Amino acid sequence: MSAEAIRTPFRVSGRTMRIIFGGCALLLACSFPGVAIQAEPPTPELIAWWTNTPDPGSEDPGAPPPAEITASLLPTETSTPLPSDVSIVDDTPYVYAAQSGDTLYGLSVRFSVLPEEITSPGAFSPDGLLSPGQLFVIPRRLANTTSNNLIFPDSEVIYSPSVASFKIEEFVQNAGGYLSTYRQYLGSTGWTSGAEIVARVGSENSINPRLLLTLLQYQAGWVYGQPGTARLETYPMGLIDQNRDGLYAQLNWAAEQLSVGYYGWREGYITEILLLDGSRARLAPELNAGSVAIHHYLSQLFNSTEWLAATDPAGGLPALHAGLFGDYWARAAEVEPLFPPGLSQPEMILPFAFNQIWSYSGGPHGAWGRLGARAAIDFAPGSVEPGCVPSDNLVLAAAPGLLVRSAPGVLVLDLDGDGREYTGWVLLYLHIATENKIPIGTWVTAGQFIGNPSCEGGFATGTHIHIARKYNGEWIPAGGPIPFVLDGWVVGAGNAAYEGTLTLGDVVIYASPLGTFETRIIRRYIVP
Repeated sequence: MSAEAIRTPFRVSGRTMRIIFGGCALLLACSFPGVAIQAEPPTPELIAWWTNTPDPGSEDPGAPPPAEITASLLPTETSTPLPSDVSIVDDTPYVYAAQSGDTLYGLSVRFSVLPEEITSPGAFSPDGLLSPGQLFVIPRRLANTTSNNLIFPDSEVIYSPSVASFKIEEFVQNAGGYLSTYRQYLGSTGWTSGAEIVARVGSENSINPRLLLTLLQYQAGWVYGQPGTARLETYPMGLIDQNRDGLYAQLNWAAEQLSVGYYGWREGYITEILLLDGSRARLAPELNAGSVAIHHYLSQLFNSTEWLAATDPAGGLPALHAGLFGDYWARAAEVEPLFPPGLSQPEMILPFAFNQIWSYSGGPHGAWGRLGARAAIDFAPGSVEPGCVPSDNLVLAAAPGLLVRSAPGVLVLDLDGDGREYTGWVLLYLHIATENKIPIGTWVTAGQFIGNPSCEGGFATGTHIHIARKYNGEWIPAGGPIPFVLDGWVVGAGNAAYEGTLTLGDVVIYASPLGTFETRIIRRYIVP
């Protein structure tokens, strides 16, 4: 791709943009004081994927050709075979090579089969992570899906070890576009440059800054050019929302959508995308989480025709990413798989002192923000007053490590001590009080004091702490295949965010934000 092509913003003509005012989407029928708005229901467009193409000699003459099968007719039930009276053209089983992060449950949802129908010549754990590259035989039950072409590796979507040599500020300044001179005032950091905002959103959400820059160039031309309209200047990522104007909020929204696709595919709660024209597309089960993250993000902004153009490896977003940053598949090959075989959590303790009364106030939920990986759990200290009140209770390091990042309410603990948040095991603490907080650069041992609980850093209705795990930049679901274990207590996921359990032997504690008596947990000292 030429330098001139890179400097020209990639934009899809006639692009549909999602417009939200006060939380009400204009794509639906809404009403505002003094304003009457009506919207016609969208007419789904046909999306054709030439999969399961029938043999012309056996095709029913009265049946429509494969290109006329609408994505909205795809089955949405997960882990359920198709009805007996529905047949598919190609019933040859899939021979699938497991990807990093795969689980038996996740595969059963993606391929729409029962877990017990998935077989392998080698041994595997029905509850843990599957070994990357291991072959599995899976019945073919899906009649029509999107293309199974992988368009983005996992390590290019998340803040992975591939970012080690990337200098965001240098790249932005060399590009010389609008982003290089952009500044925004943020309450926590004051006047903040565009490059600093990209770096901050990337590290907070654990989304690759290279990808954020590619999206910013694709959507608005900010990296190598200038926004062509006032709308692109205010809403560069395409979400027009009066509460999400400016680069920081727009990039956070983009990171959130990428996380929804990435971790939704990992955890099995996303199997299809819904585009702005009402078309539904069942995602090919062989896709990787990185590709699904891109598909989901683009589906929030485009109709089916625009989405197909944007995901085209030859001329869409993947082509722009390669033009900006080179061969990203080669870069991924140097750091993937992100989860090595047999990965397990190092030993960790409950993050509070002996004999203090705490409450298990939040089961697995969003690691950063409401959506995305359900990697975090919450603990609230005992208090005679409700709400956000100061607490003398101690927050402790759950494992030994180096404190590598600090921000209002935030402490990040790097367990391998290499000073890099995107390699190895990392713990994120949120809602740590500024007063008494241990500074970055400090090596702490397991059980060492690092701060006090508070409401600082993000939205909180009461004093508590929020703790989440990452490995090689990827958030690890708290109730997922790598158990979150603290002093022997094992985290279990509930049916919804913030629900869940802590189990130790026969004792089970159910999470509740109300801090009821049944949620109390006390770390006891046991004499060896």
